[in-house]
This record gives sequence, structure tokens and C-alpha cells, in this order.
Amino acid sequence: MPDRYRDDCPTAFSLARRELLLGGLSLAGGFAALPMLPPVAAAASWSQQSEAQFMEISSLLVQHRLDEQVGRRIGAAMSTLNPSLSEQMAGLLAIAKNKNARIVEDFFPDVPQGPLKETALAIISAWYLGVVSDAPDAEVFALEYALMYGPTKDVMTIPSYAISGPNGWTSDAPPLDRMPEF
Repeated sequence: MPDRYRDDCPTAFSLARRELLLGGLSLAGGFAALPMLPPVAAAASWSQQSEAQFMEISSLLVQHRLDEQVGRRIGAAMSTLNPSLSEQMAGLLAIAKNKNARIVEDFFPDVPQGPLKETALAIISAWYLGVVSDAPDAEVFALEYALMYGPTKDVMTIPSYAISGPNGWTSDAPPLDRMPEF
């Protein structure tokens, strides 16, 4: 809306408050959506066959009941850090099938040193720690489901502000009956 009393601004360059507000909101929305693009691209490259392979090799390497949704996220994140993850998983599965393995001890000694063993150890580590890398800004996938808390979950709480676990504010931690004697 040009001001009829101003002659220093042509109407082609005028900017209304609504246009400025809509432009600013669009720009802010674009910046807010920008961090979401890499995970979407990584998830698109991680196929269902890769997910199945990851869960199959994970169930051989880790003898626990594993959550498939957590496994899907861990596998997709590992594939972004390690582009040859699919080939390495196929190699690990081939060694396990060659040994008719049902548990990790059946085939792990036959895994050669190098990328295959490093990948196997990285998969085990991801399930137990709930993170894929040791970087300070690493994304936590499964604090509540991290396997490192399993052996002590009856007496030790998961690190959180809530005593009974993440987002659990109602129950109390179990009391210690006896202090251990050393």
C-alpha cells in the first residue's frame, strides 16, 4: 500500500506488514524443518531388507529380546555413519549361517579382524549403550531400552529425574533390604 504523500518509494518496492510477517514465518518454518532432512534421507536409503538383515544379525550378536523400532533407528543411523554396513552385515550373516550359529559364541571367533569385527562390535555396543557413536552430540536412541540397564534394573534406576524411569513419576524405587558386606 503506497503512501500517497511519499514520493521516494515506488509502488513496486513497497512491502506490507502482512507480506513481511508471512515471509518471516515461511523463512522460520524452513529453518525449523532443515534439521529434519538428513534423517529423512537416511531413512529413505535404509530399506526393509536392510532392516531385516540388521535385526537378524543383531539377534545373533545380542542374546536379548530386541525392540524392532529401536533397531530400525539404530540401523538407519549406523548406515549413515558406515555406508558399507549392508555388505558387512551380509558378510557377518554368511559366516553365521556357515557355522549354523544360534548364539554369538558359535560364530564370533571366526569373524576376521578388520571391518567385519568392528561392525559386529559396533552393533553390540549400540544395543547396550543406546547410542551409535561416542560423539558429544550423538543422538540417544534407547536410554530406556539400552541393554546395559538390564542386569541391575531390579535395584538401580535408569538415570533420569524420575525414579521409576523416563516419564514415570508415580512409583517409588525398590528399597534396599540389606547393604552388601565386603
